[in-house]
Amino acid sequence: MAAAESPSAALRRRDLCSRGIRLAGKMRADVVDLLDAYVEQQGLDASASVAAVEGVPLAAVERWDEQTGTQRLLENLAAYRAFRALLAQMLEEQREQLGEADAGLGRALAAVLLQVSAFAYHLEELLRLESRGVPGEEGDEEEEDGPPPPPRLSLFEQKLRGLGVLRELAQWAVRSVRDLRQLAKPSPATGAAPGLAESP
Repeated sequence: MAAAESPSAALRRRDLCSRGIRLAGKMRADVVDLLDAYVEQQGLDASASVAAVEGVPLAAVERWDEQTGTQRLLENLAAYRAFRALLAQMLEEQREQLGEADAGLGRALAAVLLQVSAFAYHLEELLRLESRGVPGEEGDEEEEDGPPPPPRLSLFEQKLRGLGVLRELAQWAVRSVRDLRQLAKPSPATGAAPGLAESP
């Protein structure tokens, strides 16, 4: 049976969750701003329909309220690691297409990429606190950035994929706030492991 969570561990978990919620809120605001700039700069229609993009994790989840705290953290971490690779690829394509023609968009993309990396690190801290270990920690840095890049796309396909990536990232930021709020709730059972016995 899991030992009861110590007051100091509970306090640290709540503090990490609160900071994570602030980070995710700021990230979502920046992604929404970036999305507007991206749509305008790429000449896309803001309401354009984008099919599911390969390699982009979907924020929607069935039976969300049945997930354990650890499941939430692991899914969030996997998603932000995938977004880190996708945004790095978008940034590279952006530089190839525009060079210095629109340095502002490149800077905004780079800033969001930094936020995604920082948030992934924050999630790793929470996982360590839960004593679950962090997947992919044994020095395999090259594997952390997700699958190999997809086949080369046409310029228009790249633009649409970028739109899909940013839209889904904005949704993930919303889901992350919900997940962290759920995780910050005190464990209802005195002897429950942190984050694993929360009620919906």
